[in-house]
Amino acid sequence: MRQGYGFSHAKIILIGEHAVVYGQPAIALPLPSVKLTVTMQQTTQQAQLLHSRYYDGPLDRAMAQLTGIQKLIQALLRHFQQPNESFELTIESDLPAERGMGSSAATAIGIIRCFYDYFKTKLPTQTLLNWADFSEKIIHGKPSGLDAATASAKTPIWFVKGQMPYELQFKTKGYLVIADSGIKGRTSTAVALVRQELTDAPIIFKPKIAKLGQLTTAVKANLAQGDLKALGQNLTLAQQQLKDLGVSSKALDRLIQVALTHGALGAKLTGGGQGGCLLALAPDLATAENLQQALSAAGAIDTWRQPLAEINHT
Repeated sequence: MRQGYGFSHAKIILIGEHAVVYGQPAIALPLPSVKLTVTMQQTTQQAQLLHSRYYDGPLDRAMAQLTGIQKLIQALLRHFQQPNESFELTIESDLPAERGMGSSAATAIGIIRCFYDYFKTKLPTQTLLNWADFSEKIIHGKPSGLDAATASAKTPIWFVKGQMPYELQFKTKGYLVIADSGIKGRTSTAVALVRQELTDAPIIFKPKIAKLGQLTTAVKANLAQGDLKALGQNLTLAQQQLKDLGVSSKALDRLIQVALTHGALGAKLTGGGQGGCLLALAPDLATAENLQQALSAAGAIDTWRQPLAEINHT
């Protein structure tokens, strides 16, 4: 009986969200401790079954929210010329959905890797990303590809749409604290809002996209130099641009202010926005722990702490 296994993990965008859709750079960090695994087992039942925390049952009856996954699986089956293959596919994920941590892309990456393992076929990186883009377009309309690239990476990456991402070298220490606002992010709505703004008032909004690109380039230098103070300042400046674009939220703004008043060197939303998560930069462990406590007390429903030294690539 055939079996397959696939894996992926969460990601956060350090800086560059939204602007990356329009050709500006972005920096993203993998979070390998927040895992997702996919297993696939051939079955004698005449059925294609999907097991996940959101849905458990026949693939063809999956709810509308799983359309991207459903169509990805069906396309992969056609690709391998086995559209009627009988199987049970199980997705186990630690990632919160719709929080800007790349849940949909991570799921797609895990499924694609699982299928190629199931059919014992080599999977080049670009093929993996092409398949993930197929799924992300169904879910998000016009994705940048950043989520998929980071969910499949082991190291921090520099990403420009249409170019191959590359590993980013830096020597920064300190900690990132990621906090869940408790409100689902609305990536598709936020992406559509920015697109409409650029169409209706390009004189106002194009400079904000360009400024985000400039700040991302500055952050790259801050990381290479290990300049935590400048890094924090630039992250906060990026948040102001995102707020001006309308992709922040009252809850995110309030939690970001809490972080800044409890020792964060900088803070901003991460991901699509209008909900989801924020990140805050702490200079040391004690500050990071204090930030987690303060953010939780202020209403964050979950927090994660990531030492930057653990994901440095030098």
